[in-house]
Amino acid sequence: MSEEKKPQDPKVEEHLEETAPATDRTMNDEIEALAAEANATELPDDAEVASEIDAEEVASPDQAAATPETTEVAPAAPVVKEIPKKDYATLTKEELIEELQSLIKSEKVTAIKEHVEEISTVINAQFDKEQEEAKAAFLEEGGNIIDFRYFSPLKKAYNEVYYEYRNKRQEFYERKRKDQNANLAERQSLIDEVKALRNELGGAESVNTTFNKFKEIQERWNNAGNIPRDRYNLVWNDYYFHVDAFYELLHLNRDFRDKHFKENLDKKLLLIERAEELGAEPNINKAFKELQLLHRMWKEEIGPVAREHSDAIWDKFSAATKKIHDARDEKQKEIELVWVKNLETKNDIIAQINEVAQDDIKSHRSVQDKIKKVEALREQFFKAGKVPKENNEDTWAAFKAATKLFNQKKNGFYKSQKQEQYDNLAKKQELVKIAEEHKDSDDIKGTLDVMKRIQADWKKVGHVPRKESDKVWKQFKDACNHFFDRLKDSKKQASAGEQENFDKKQALMNTVKETKMTGERTADLATIKEFIDQWKGIGRVPYSKKNIDQDFNKVLDGLFKQLDIDKKEAELIKYENRVQIMAGGADDRAIEKERFFIRKKIDETKAEINQLENNLGFFQHVADDNPMVVEVHKNIARHKEELNVWTSKLRKIKTLVAQNQKAEEEAAAAQEAAENAQNETSEDNSEA
Repeated sequence: MSEEKKPQDPKVEEHLEETAPATDRTMNDEIEALAAEANATELPDDAEVASEIDAEEVASPDQAAATPETTEVAPAAPVVKEIPKKDYATLTKEELIEELQSLIKSEKVTAIKEHVEEISTVINAQFDKEQEEAKAAFLEEGGNIIDFRYFSPLKKAYNEVYYEYRNKRQEFYERKRKDQNANLAERQSLIDEVKALRNELGGAESVNTTFNKFKEIQERWNNAGNIPRDRYNLVWNDYYFHVDAFYELLHLNRDFRDKHFKENLDKKLLLIERAEELGAEPNINKAFKELQLLHRMWKEEIGPVAREHSDAIWDKFSAATKKIHDARDEKQKEIELVWVKNLETKNDIIAQINEVAQDDIKSHRSVQDKIKKVEALREQFFKAGKVPKENNEDTWAAFKAATKLFNQKKNGFYKSQKQEQYDNLAKKQELVKIAEEHKDSDDIKGTLDVMKRIQADWKKVGHVPRKESDKVWKQFKDACNHFFDRLKDSKKQASAGEQENFDKKQALMNTVKETKMTGERTADLATIKEFIDQWKGIGRVPYSKKNIDQDFNKVLDGLFKQLDIDKKEAELIKYENRVQIMAGGADDRAIEKERFFIRKKIDETKAEINQLENNLGFFQHVADDNPMVVEVHKNIARHKEELNVWTSKLRKIKTLVAQNQKAEEEAAAAQEAAENAQNETSEDNSEA
């Protein structure tokens, strides 16, 4: 049955009075109020608002005209207030929790679903990242993965706020369900009342009374509220079936019917006029939302019109509707193009994260660099914007898979490093053992070499587990410091004696300076040797004043000049003194360096002699008294004398080294004999 069709009964039309109730406000007033309501509320620009107008109502004019009696209208879409969104990806966890609390407190629970979902996505990603970092640190410290537990007070706080939102949402839908069921019961009751009206029809007076009751039922029906969506079409079809049946029986008076049709036509023409004005509205979402309200008024609040006008006005209304829908579809396409670009951006970011995850990790520094890179990519991902709804779940899953792969690669690296760190720990513990074994040694010189060596070895050993690092380093440092503190103390004690030795040598050198040779070669030579023996017997002087030995040798040179003694003999006597001083010095390598130097001089001198002798071959036919030949012979003789001196010095060094070695062996043997005797005594005491 057409929506514009009204039943007519010629038998009762002359008895029917005008019974249409007077309205409290004009149709223009209603449309102005409707526009005000549309201005007061706004749909989100990028919201995917499903059309609440049935397909037949926005179909082509031909379809609408062909089957107007089957037109069905779904419940009007809820008015959605636009709530501005923040850049959640840039907020901290604390700020996100605060924002969620604010939304729950100040906004309708049904209006913040997208906000809550975005906040949940961002904050859960931050918690996942924090958990992965905590897990990596736990494994790096040597923990077992099965013992890992993660707890965050902020996670607990967020869960409490989210549960509050979820409970409020459940309570809202529970109330909505109860309200819709109550509305359903009321509408079914109204249908029963319409059915009962058929039994009240009688004379003209009863027709007027019954029709007024019918109008009152219509008013109550329009104000009854929403019902469950799955019962919507069934209830509305049932209602209109009985309304049509009532009109068939009522057979309204023709004059009244025509007036009623005209009033409805005027109202619908105003709706068409408003719908056409909305076609020029720049805010497409606002126009679409108001259009939904116009369709609700057309269907639910305004009755039918004369059949000759029905198709025409419906075509005009559908044309205005189609224009708004086309504009909205065009804008939606623009939005979807942006979403497609966002999808490309996010896919590129995911590919970059996968590339980082696939790259081999070679060091702790490279891990840190990759973490920074992935973190920057994560921030770009969250800032990239929405993607098409059909791709949203797959994109998010791919993003999580990429970040999970990187975290697994990172954790695997640290797990492999853990065994290496324990191996390093064993090496450092061995060095600690060596340091503790030598820290109280009386062999200061030998222990110093050991300490330097193990300190160099320590630097070569890699990282150890963090929980053991401070402990093993403290043990090693304490043992080394203990030895070096002893070394400092011994140096302080030695410094005091060395200063005393310097004073003695200074006094002896002054005595030598004042000594005059008697001219008796043997006696004077004995005196010089006595001075040398006394000098050697005094001992070491402070390092900063070691030049006193050179000053003493210069004084001896003055005494030797006063003697009638062979130059070679004097040189060897002075050299023996010098070697003795070197032997008593702190540098064990001094004697070895001196021996190397003398051997080098011997080789050089021999080479000079060979060269000079070869040069004589050029003078075979020259007389021996030739000045050049004479000069060459003199140089050869001088170099041979020098070679003799250098050779004698080398023998003295060898002799000194042999004597020192023998003395050390005798001292070691004596010490061993003493220790054996002590051990035998201890054993005897033990047996006793």
